[in-house]
Amino acid sequence: MTDSQKPTRTFAVVRNDARGTAPDAQIRAMAGAVVAIGNFDGVHRGHRAVIAAALARARSLGRPAVALTFEPHPRAFLRPNDALFRLTDERAKLRLLAGTELDGVIVMHFDAALAGTSAEGFVARVLAGRFKISGAAIGFDFHFGKDRLGSPAFLAAEGARAGFAVDAVAPLEDEGRPVSSGTIRAALAAGQVVEAAELLGAPWFVSGTVIHGEKRGRELGFPTANLKLDPACGLKHGIYAVRVGARGGRYDGVASFGRRPMFDDGAPLLEVFLFGFDGDLYGQSIDVAFIGWIRHEMRFETVGELKRHMGEDSALARAALARAGDAFPALGEV
Repeated sequence: MTDSQKPTRTFAVVRNDARGTAPDAQIRAMAGAVVAIGNFDGVHRGHRAVIAAALARARSLGRPAVALTFEPHPRAFLRPNDALFRLTDERAKLRLLAGTELDGVIVMHFDAALAGTSAEGFVARVLAGRFKISGAAIGFDFHFGKDRLGSPAFLAAEGARAGFAVDAVAPLEDEGRPVSSGTIRAALAAGQVVEAAELLGAPWFVSGTVIHGEKRGRELGFPTANLKLDPACGLKHGIYAVRVGARGGRYDGVASFGRRPMFDDGAPLLEVFLFGFDGDLYGQSIDVAFIGWIRHEMRFETVGELKRHMGEDSALARAALARAGDAFPALGEV
């Protein structure tokens, strides 16, 4: 099934801030929902447990279920000089949320006003007042409000007073590893994309617009679609087996992420060679899911040696992709 053949459904996106600037009609559409609250960076299995709790509560009440998340990431706002390797930018996060059974998402603009809102004020003015929520689901370590003084216990107590129930989801582990955004970032920094996928529940992916490169891949017989990733991307430089979503279809391939030590040691670039694809992707947005690690970036003595390794990389990538079946993240429309 191609992406264009997937059944579609309405997924509402409401953008709001501490002052309540979303249109009244959008706010009314979300009123009475059960909300899953969090940053949801990566929308990993721990996040999906929170979403599942919200869905269960919503179904028991006959209410819609939505996510409530924050943009920019609070850490990026509060510590702007500290580079943050985000597993998902805003659009990727929303597409992953849209790929769940949620009915929509409320995107709270995280600014000085929201950062300065007390925990009591956030519950009274945003959750109970503006959106009149019927319930909330959160992670065990969720904190909110000015100075992060709002805790799961505090939200449960305030919810009881305001008339909504709170489900706090216990921590999730996978073979002794905590399922968390930090653990996944560490796995990707080590090139362990299979381990990252186990924690995410699907392969990690990036999206971007294909740009022109130096055309070296074409000259070598391996034409590539090139993407510039966020400078804060912490993925280990190397060669990967990838699966690409482009033009409404899926294509297997092999990708190099790094500085091209054989040629220029320049700025990091993602270069993707799609198996069996013959076309022009310049200016188009594509999704690249990382399926397997092949090897480190290397400098070779000759171009001929490089080409031989590229052929070997392609064979190893095909084998890794065959083992992975049809693995690809479930992405909805936003």
